[in-house]
Amino acid sequence: MTQLHDLTALEQAAAVRAKEASPTELVEHALGRIEALDPGLGAFLTVTPERAREAAVRAEAVLREGGELPPLLGVPTAIKDLNNTAGVRTTFGSAVMADFVPTVDDAVVTKLAAAGTISVGKTNTPEFGFPCYTDNELAGPARCPWDPTRLAGGSSGGAAVAVAAGMVPFAQGSDGGGSIRIPASINGIYGIKPTRGRVSNAPFGSEVTGLGTNGPLARTVRDAAAMLDAMAGPVLGDPAWAPPLPPGETFAGAADRDPGRLRIGRFRETPMPDVVLDPEVLAAFEDASALLASLGHEVEDVPEGLLGPDVLPSFEQVWALSGTTLPVPPGRVGELRPLTRELRARGLAMSAQTAMESMFALRVFSRRFLHATRQYDVLLAPVVTMTPRPLGWFDADGDGAEDFERNKRYAAFTALFNVTGQPAVSVPLHWTDDDLPVGSMLVGRPADEVTLISLSAQVEAARPWAGRHPASWQQGG
Repeated sequence: MTQLHDLTALEQAAAVRAKEASPTELVEHALGRIEALDPGLGAFLTVTPERAREAAVRAEAVLREGGELPPLLGVPTAIKDLNNTAGVRTTFGSAVMADFVPTVDDAVVTKLAAAGTISVGKTNTPEFGFPCYTDNELAGPARCPWDPTRLAGGSSGGAAVAVAAGMVPFAQGSDGGGSIRIPASINGIYGIKPTRGRVSNAPFGSEVTGLGTNGPLARTVRDAAAMLDAMAGPVLGDPAWAPPLPPGETFAGAADRDPGRLRIGRFRETPMPDVVLDPEVLAAFEDASALLASLGHEVEDVPEGLLGPDVLPSFEQVWALSGTTLPVPPGRVGELRPLTRELRARGLAMSAQTAMESMFALRVFSRRFLHATRQYDVLLAPVVTMTPRPLGWFDADGDGAEDFERNKRYAAFTALFNVTGQPAVSVPLHWTDDDLPVGSMLVGRPADEVTLISLSAQVEAARPWAGRHPASWQQGG
């Protein structure tokens, strides 16, 4: 029997419009699944049932009034706890911020609400979003629903778990070094890191480094594209913005477009020295290559030597700069997790000259890389270097510097495309023999999410994944 969580986000929106399901029914179903499944999976830091129920009642009033309806009216979603939500606790995954309640919404929160979605809470994230796994002192680890003894990835780990386990059909995430693509890969769902400037980081986002952006996680390409339509667009004062789509076009519409024959470059170079792919990750990469070739695309290896020796140290320094502005009272620094303390200390010890030289080096590299790969419509790369890691794999020894080294080695591919600002997606095409997902990354030209979405939909049609679920899918009502 089909249940409400079996419906995609777009199917739920259509059911609301056809009055086959009400926003209240959708919200209650989502809350019921969270109550049943979240204690074992750690997807949420804060659940907001009363606010969600009130929003559902308002959505039903809008439906009764008729007229032009928001495109995603009544569809449940969730907001990552790195994003400010007015009147709702926002912890940034840190015990130091456990009682913080913002007075403003981030722009992406406002846009998703305007599109009709209803947030049921704040999803789990690591402390200030630094690592590529999700664990903290407030909610513990976000666990991969395919194997709850393994980490769900990060920093949008809670969002990915909520989607993969059918708590919500899609969820908002953010990505400064792989934080949408990594958990999408680990949890067997689809995630989009938009191009720089596509989605506003207003009013407080990390525009100084230019690495981070908001984006969608969903079970289907069309759901993710529809969520990107809702998120996209600049806010006055943004320092960068992507060119809008032509009038009348949407990202959701791109999912119905034939991508044509594309030139796709296989990219396996990484700034991390001596990285070796796990056999299953290599198998996923080769399988994706073969699938793309079978669909008629021209697939070839990208020549190596595009990454110079300065890329990794420059990125590390720029990443550590984010730790210099953390809202942590001096007397509570000791409460931070070891990795956060390590990166904060590195950032505070950095001279202004080193910081500026590092950001300049990354900008110069980006121009060179984009020119060197301009002949390719899309790049294909691994998302991570290993299969999902066991709980405690990154930080069991309590050494923040070693934790960071493990993060770098595990997520050796994704951050490059935060540096260049290119759009990138994780596509769930491969599962191991013990049923663990391994995603593959597709990277587009700057501001060309349309080609990525069109290609992703073609791949999804050839190798459907939306009906493949973890065991918890059948639990929780």
